[in-house]
Amino acid sequence: MRKVIGIGETILDIIFQNEQPLAAVPGGSVFNGMISLGRMGIDVCFISETGNDRVGEKTLEFMWENQVSTAYMSVFPDGKSPVSLAFLDDSNNADYVFYKDYPSQRLDVSFPKIEEDDIVVIGSYFALNPVLRDKVLELLEKARAGKAIIYYDPNFRSSHKNEAIRLASTIIENLEYADIVRGSVEDFFYMYGFHDIDEVYKDKIKFYCPDFICTAGSEQIALRTRTISKNYPIETIETVSTIGAGDNFNAGLIYGLLKYGIRYRDLANLNEGIWDKLVQCGKDFAADVCKGYSNSVSPEFVATYKESR
Repeated sequence: MRKVIGIGETILDIIFQNEQPLAAVPGGSVFNGMISLGRMGIDVCFISETGNDRVGEKTLEFMWENQVSTAYMSVFPDGKSPVSLAFLDDSNNADYVFYKDYPSQRLDVSFPKIEEDDIVVIGSYFALNPVLRDKVLELLEKARAGKAIIYYDPNFRSSHKNEAIRLASTIIENLEYADIVRGSVEDFFYMYGFHDIDEVYKDKIKFYCPDFICTAGSEQIALRTRTISKNYPIETIETVSTIGAGDNFNAGLIYGLLKYGIRYRDLANLNEGIWDKLVQCGKDFAADVCKGYSNSVSPEFVATYKESR
């Protein structure tokens, strides 16, 4: 059975609206998608770290409840589990304040065995952080050697835009390893300073990774490959929170790769019809997440989606 292996941070998201807390949910850029895939019955391994405290206990329990293996989690005795405050605006988009207290020793974990056609997911600043870089590279090398599909979501926040030049070589290295890149218009603006999707693809992505998806909130999804240039509309929905929308677009597309039997050797020759199905899966997952305060797809979505497709 093919499995999905994610590496990234865990963080407790405390969600505010009108300055009042509404919910506290374990989260993290890659983590949110892994939880959704676990709920969908996919074999998921998540590589990360958390503190030996109540937040860490909640995170591990949440993973276990959602069928995501905790075997590759490092629980550090010093420091504290990270927490974020997510303040929703009038459009239900979030502005974040982060609280982190990591120890000097980071990510002391072993890796799961990586087999051909598994899917390895990296993203966010976690995949760029110099403190963690050796560990991330070790995973990427194992994935490349094992002919796993590598999926990269830069998730590059505005808080790191002043570091974009310093991090440029590491970003390029991640793009070189990647088989599929999916990011938002905002990510690439903070990374490169311009918004035009075709310019981003032509000048910054295509040479390293030909299969590229760029999302633009509620506006559109752009797909660019060696042979396809296509934009997909976004259906209007009532949103409660957009936290996790991009993360779960990733989860949906990865679910589609597994559902439609797309293997490593197939990636170079995917036709438009297959990409249409993959993008639709991404849209379906993202739309469901926007309907609640959870960072992952709902149990109701899981039940109906499995039956309908």
